[in-house]
Amino acid sequence: MSPVLVLYYSRNGTTRQLATHIARGIESTGAEARVRTVPAIPEYMTPWPDVPEAGAPFVTRSDLTECSGLALGSPVRFGNMAAPLKHFLDSTSQEWLKGVLIDKPACVFTSGGSMHGGQESTLLTMMLPLLHHGMVLCGIPYTESQLHDTTSGGSPYGAGHVSGHSDGKLTADESALAFAQGKRLGELARQLARKAS
Repeated sequence: MSPVLVLYYSRNGTTRQLATHIARGIESTGAEARVRTVPAIPEYMTPWPDVPEAGAPFVTRSDLTECSGLALGSPVRFGNMAAPLKHFLDSTSQEWLKGVLIDKPACVFTSGGSMHGGQESTLLTMMLPLLHHGMVLCGIPYTESQLHDTTSGGSPYGAGHVSGHSDGKLTADESALAFAQGKRLGELARQLARKAS
């Protein structure tokens, strides 16, 4: 089975922490997680190395073609995804025309600075390009008990982090929900890959 792509942009590290827990959840199903990021916008306008100095490698179009599923993460930017991630998605018209993501499972995750600071609208707007690509969206079902208990990040739309409630570290509920979301995505990717073969 092809890897499940975990693609994110992170400025202060909390979205990257969520991506790590999602990747662990994916790998708990026996699937491979491929973690990638996008460069910041100023660097996006000029050539950049294939591998940044630190962190995950930059995403390539072949990562989209080769993946069996996609977890997409971004910090909240005024109720929407960050520009670097949107810039990359806006450049995927060729992949859209070829239908490389059709019927692959996808989920979204986010981090923001304050409670009610736009996390849910960010998650919802991140879903729109994935729907246009023909992906099958999965959220977090309420059978995950942390959805009932969390006083920080996480919703049925996707994993989340509220930095105003911590010192830059995920809460136990946020970590558990990110892991659960990754696990669900990995399981769905495996099921859909079996049906396709």
